[in-house]
Amino acid sequence: MTAAYGELERRFRRLALLGEAAGVLQWDMAAVMPDGGSTIRGEQLAELKLLSHEALVDPRLGDLLDRAERDESATLDAWRRANLREMRRAWRHASALPGDLVAALSRATSETEMRWRGARADNDFKGLQPLMQRVLDLTVEAARIKAREFNVDAYDALLDEYEPGANAAGIAGIFDDLAGFLPGFIDRVLARQAKLGAPLPLGGPFPAAAQRALAERLMKAIGFDFDHGRLDTSHHPFCGGVPEDVRITTRWDEKDFTRGLMGVLHETGHAMYERGLPATWRLQPVGTARGMALHESQSLLVEMQASRSREFVSFLAPLAAESFGGGGAAWGVDNLHRIYTKVSRGLIRVDADEATYPCHVILRFRLERALIAGDMKLDDLPAAWNAGMKELVGIVPPDDRDGCLQDIHWPGGGWGYFPTYTLGALAAAQLFESAVRSAPEIPAALARGDFAPLMGWLRPNVHEKASSATTDEILLAATGAKLGIDSFKRHLQRRYLDG
Repeated sequence: MTAAYGELERRFRRLALLGEAAGVLQWDMAAVMPDGGSTIRGEQLAELKLLSHEALVDPRLGDLLDRAERDESATLDAWRRANLREMRRAWRHASALPGDLVAALSRATSETEMRWRGARADNDFKGLQPLMQRVLDLTVEAARIKAREFNVDAYDALLDEYEPGANAAGIAGIFDDLAGFLPGFIDRVLARQAKLGAPLPLGGPFPAAAQRALAERLMKAIGFDFDHGRLDTSHHPFCGGVPEDVRITTRWDEKDFTRGLMGVLHETGHAMYERGLPATWRLQPVGTARGMALHESQSLLVEMQASRSREFVSFLAPLAAESFGGGGAAWGVDNLHRIYTKVSRGLIRVDADEATYPCHVILRFRLERALIAGDMKLDDLPAAWNAGMKELVGIVPPDDRDGCLQDIHWPGGGWGYFPTYTLGALAAAQLFESAVRSAPEIPAALARGDFAPLMGWLRPNVHEKASSATTDEILLAATGAKLGIDSFKRHLQRRYLDG
């Protein structure tokens, strides 16, 4: 290993550890921290982010990057060259911003995220708006600085943090295609389901403790290692922590166990990706997940493609009946599968079925682009949200709690993140289609609750690639095509109209 490159690996290892410490503190804030700890937690996170920022913008690090790229890159193997590329990308994002802006944004998002919890419960958009405005103003300031530095659109500068190399124009084209296809498709599915009649109700209540026990049983079936992770409760489901200690959270609804359970399976998909990243490149940029589109593809592949399949539901049905004392036709495979594949015009994104879900994401993408560009004011968000929901989903929220206040992302600073959910859905369909083509035993294994063949295909084709290649390069190698919409359309057609 050459001198400059070796020093870069040492420095980026330290940066990774600082980032992981911040991640665990953020999990603690979301899952177990009392509300009274929010102020000092915001200061702790801001300080860690400032330390990381200062280390990244150290002039000596820029010199090391220049030296390694100029004098040493030809002697490095492919993974180290990719690592050097990812180091440069991280440096570019950090060096574009002043430290005081990084710290101010961290404090603002921590405070706003905590206040969002109460504001949503109280249906109080106006009360949260000043804090959200502060987050938006700081985000726009950072986006414009990076836009000038990178010679891109401000929104694209934000998007690049979550999906490297993606751009809003390309995403808009994909989303316009979906927006043209989905409303008519949803109408046809709803008409078909109406002819069949409603699924039989499962009754309830479903105690949270019983839901958790069933969820943990299914997590183990997927391959989750509880020696290297845990399951907790939070206001908003997420997967955090570090690859050796993955933290999953969900929320339970004692009137409907299907929501919390599928939330757990979704987050377990994220966790399996993190656990499958190459140990050789642990704590280096190239050893991290490629981007959020692929990360979301792994969660949606487990939740939507695998866990809502008829094969998996045939494994789940008797376990669910046992867990909740159910019996009769309502707890049979046919009825439970109809429940898990029911399409409806719902208000809440995280509870949406896979046919309507992209409509929720398209709405958020369009709104946040307009807000970042200054084409819309935050004052106008509730009305614009409701109009977009009517156009895309066909339903209007009765209040802001189930409208523009439902997501944690904007209060928490996640601007530019939302498109990756639907890009991930497209990638999930593409990957699952190729996995089954390559390993035809996967559906039969899912019927036994055996995820080993599926994970055995995903490990070398996605997880172990980490950030050694772009999203499109990984998909091309795994499926024979770059990210596209065709597999997703075929999947929806097979599951909802042909089945």
